[in-house]
Amino acid sequence: MSTAAPARPTPLQVDLARHIAQDIVARRHQPGDHLSEETLAAAYEVSRTPVRGALRLLAAQGLITHRPNSGYTVAEHAAGSAPAIEGAGPSQDELTRRLIDDRAARELPETFTERDLLQRYDVPRSVLAKTLLQLSADGLIEKRKGHGWQFAPSLESAEALSESYRFRMTIECAGLLEPTFRVDKAALARMRAAHEALIQRDDAGISATEFFGLNASFHELLARFSGNRYILQAVQQQNQLRRLEEHAAFYRDARFVNSSNEHLQIIEALEAGDQEWAAQLMRRHLKTSLQAS
Repeated sequence: MSTAAPARPTPLQVDLARHIAQDIVARRHQPGDHLSEETLAAAYEVSRTPVRGALRLLAAQGLITHRPNSGYTVAEHAAGSAPAIEGAGPSQDELTRRLIDDRAARELPETFTERDLLQRYDVPRSVLAKTLLQLSADGLIEKRKGHGWQFAPSLESAEALSESYRFRMTIECAGLLEPTFRVDKAALARMRAAHEALIQRDDAGISATEFFGLNASFHELLARFSGNRYILQAVQQQNQLRRLEEHAAFYRDARFVNSSNEHLQIIEALEAGDQEWAAQLMRRHLKTSLQAS
């Protein structure tokens, strides 16, 4: 079987090849692993035909190798970054990033239709559909009643973002000093373990959605410890409002390792029973995040 890339790969083959390439770089497929068409089709929820075309594209890039009667395996010296696989329009990940960045920069309106996006980004309809489903699952967009989509409420300007951080410095630090503050030791230990596990992982394997989820759950957990329902409600509201901007910031300048280490310092202070020090660390953490935004 020839490993030459087809002259006109379909958008689905290109998109699938990009996804597999990213997973190889992230070591979800290890060097020497056999890549079965059937297994990949099930994993990426497609038929075997586009998988076959995607594998030919990857073989042409040297990311995988083909042997007669043996199929495809991940190359022993796979690239440290995903190769550029040319095709029609952006991949799902690329489109996701562009939509988030364009909305954060207010280059996209709050409401839109699929037709609007197809015209603006020249993307295959299948890629757009998967992207919108993912953004919806991440809480970044929601279906409008009747027709089209809309972005979830967010911080509409740099001034609003700054105000949000200053508000959080006031509320979250105060929450750590509430007389009703009580630590759930088991929950705090689970939060520590989740942060330590994230720090140990390869950067390429961490998504903006995953990091935001852990980040938001950390701040909400401490708000729950405060025992003050209004502080908890305020933190939950801020988590929802900052979702879009935090995703955009992750793509611009991911500081998840530093942020996670700062969270761990706060956790250590709480484990030692020092709420005053935890509040100071929280203020410094939020101020650093504001300066980096």
